[in-house]
Amino acid sequence: MTTRSSAPEESTTPSAHPLAPAWLTARRDTDDLEAALLPADAHRDAEGRLVIGGVDVVTLAAQHGTPLYVLSEADFRARARSFREAFGAAFAPEAEVDVFYAGKAFLSTHVAGWAVEEGLCVDTASGGELALALAGGVPPRQIGLHGNNKSDAEIQRALDAGIGRIIADSLDELERISTLAVAAGTRAPVMLRLTPGVHASTHEYIATAHEDQKFGLSLTPASGTDASGADAAGAETKVTNPYLGSPAWTAASRALELPGVELRGIHAHIGSQIFEPAGFELAAQKLIAFLASLRAAYGVELPELDLGGGHGIAYTEADTPRAPEAIAAALAATVKQACAEHGLSVPRISIEPGRAIVGPAGVTLYRVGVQKDVQVDAPDGTTVSRRYVAVDGGMSDNARGVLYDADYSAVLASRRVTGDHALSRIVGKHCESGDIVVRNVYLPTATARDDLLAVPATGAYCHSLSSNYNYLTRPAVVAVADGASQVLIRRETEQDMLGRDTGFAAH
Repeated sequence: MTTRSSAPEESTTPSAHPLAPAWLTARRDTDDLEAALLPADAHRDAEGRLVIGGVDVVTLAAQHGTPLYVLSEADFRARARSFREAFGAAFAPEAEVDVFYAGKAFLSTHVAGWAVEEGLCVDTASGGELALALAGGVPPRQIGLHGNNKSDAEIQRALDAGIGRIIADSLDELERISTLAVAAGTRAPVMLRLTPGVHASTHEYIATAHEDQKFGLSLTPASGTDASGADAAGAETKVTNPYLGSPAWTAASRALELPGVELRGIHAHIGSQIFEPAGFELAAQKLIAFLASLRAAYGVELPELDLGGGHGIAYTEADTPRAPEAIAAALAATVKQACAEHGLSVPRISIEPGRAIVGPAGVTLYRVGVQKDVQVDAPDGTTVSRRYVAVDGGMSDNARGVLYDADYSAVLASRRVTGDHALSRIVGKHCESGDIVVRNVYLPTATARDDLLAVPATGAYCHSLSSNYNYLTRPAVVAVADGASQVLIRRETEQDMLGRDTGFAAH
């Protein structure tokens, strides 16, 4: 006969903390979180250490120090291939597709090389990024140059290198491209960046297709504009032109006649970290309608259409990104239908994923320092405890929390601990109260000084936005693959920083 103990059983479902956001799951382990957020080649070894690319994090920290940006080469390459293959298949056989890796998310010579080896082009947003792409061996014809305020020197560098496209952001810039191209005895391949007036569901600072912002040429005509158009011979059109008098129409009309300019097509980018498909599809429809109006007015069917990037990734368990196959299928259906409605051939398509390729491939390792519990008033009027866990980095290596209120997650990486977890806030070591790396996360109550924490999905924009605030040195970037690590960007030293100070350099 079996008897049952009268002792209460330990609950396997922990209670949510009163201060935790509704989307955050109370937990006793992080297995599901790691599977959803870490690079595809991440796992725990027999000792409970997190392993990425075949290298455990304890070894990585010992060899390269912390904080440390870790990038899974295999994950990056797999995501690059998935976009190329998904979009190529979705638009075939009507159109070919170019996938431009948006280098502003993270760029190094090695990463530029990986992108090219996987069949991608590289998009740059400054003369410096252009120089880096060229140094990484990217064929010039596979490079694009963005920027809302390109200098003449940047435009000249692009012309001298013979890059595949310059994305003009304004009428002023278009005129300067023409002048410089004529002086150089060449024709500049130009795309026009248009602002389709689409609202993207994202943070204000990374929504880029509404009217009241710095990028692009608006499709909206000036008030009081007569919408009756004229064809190439000057005859009045039978259909009114809804774009006549708009900055976009003025620029396109001018680009078709400017010397030294080859107008290849139009481009739009509606924002970043976007999950809903509706905004992308509406922007595509508007751009194709604009192409149809150009053909009606000038008899010209532009050969290229760039649909931008901005597809969201999973930073926390609350994020539900779409697979490249789903993104491609929806956009291809929209583009093909819109082109058919307007009697246009489907143009050559290009897209610009950056975060969606490199973001999930990256993890940042931190070492735990000071911990403390503070008492906080909860919404129900009670007083509860929140744990603060300080690490050896912060807003200088991840500024997205300060800029966009970005949420992240984290896991204890140097060992596996199950059982009691405490609602924690991971903070940096900077002299700012807003220096928060992860706002809300459940960490094991056994987390201790010198433990390693891994923050997933930090491959995009963390290194790109890094700084020397409080004179902290910027971390190294290390690639891992096949059980080995390789330094892509070495750790900055205090000598590197002090070497720019003329008083120090004089001694």
